[in-house]
Amino acid sequence: MRVDKYLKISRLIKRRTVAHDACEQDRIMINGKQAKPSAQVKPGDIVEIAFGNSRVKAEVLSTPEHVSKDGASELYRIIND
Repeated sequence: MRVDKYLKISRLIKRRTVAHDACEQDRIMINGKQAKPSAQVKPGDIVEIAFGNSRVKAEVLSTPEHVSKDGASELYRIIND
């Protein structure tokens, strides 16, 4: 699944266009590498998102095409360093 779509359906970022722009501005990393909006994510990948001065690191648990609002938090696990 594309990283911009995954960030949207997992609700880590609210809109796909915002996720797309974040990738283009080098704010999204997958497994330690800068991610383009079309980069593929799969279960087990580590996605890091830079929000201003803070960073969120999450492990991808699953990548379904559709998910309910309540089930979105089951798609990832936040990693604390």
